[in-house]
Amino acid sequence: MSATIRFRGLALAAMATVGMALTAVPASAHHSTANFDYTKTVVLNGTIKKFQWSNPHSFIQILVPDGKGGEVEWSIEAGSPTLERRLGWKQGMIKEGDKVSAVIAPVRAGGPSGTLRQITLPHGIVLYGPGNRGTPTDLDLPTLQRATPEDAK
Repeated sequence: MSATIRFRGLALAAMATVGMALTAVPASAHHSTANFDYTKTVVLNGTIKKFQWSNPHSFIQILVPDGKGGEVEWSIEAGSPTLERRLGWKQGMIKEGDKVSAVIAPVRAGGPSGTLRQITLPHGIVLYGPGNRGTPTDLDLPTLQRATPEDAK
């Protein structure tokens, strides 16, 4: 085998390795929830401006009165459509103009943003989000039993 062919093979392998490393960093960074402060809860009463049912996360834009005659637009991150369906959501349940009450874990940096714990729709339906730290008691979802050390034997 000539040195030129060997060098080309090594160069291609190196480029492939670098390419995979560069794409892995954004993928791993995307799923961090460190920017949300789960020790705090904010309740927002407002009007839906927009609901984006999209991957990798849905977003809810809510206009909340600021107490001074104006409104503040809050951007709330929800789960993926797959997770939302598992939690009982259906596309079209959240509509522009709906008056809602949303409970969120806010972002640590402050500002009008957070992750959804739950949202109460106009007719009293409560939907849970990825920021929920409790168990949705009104949903009958299948769950897996936690493994114990005895299971490993």
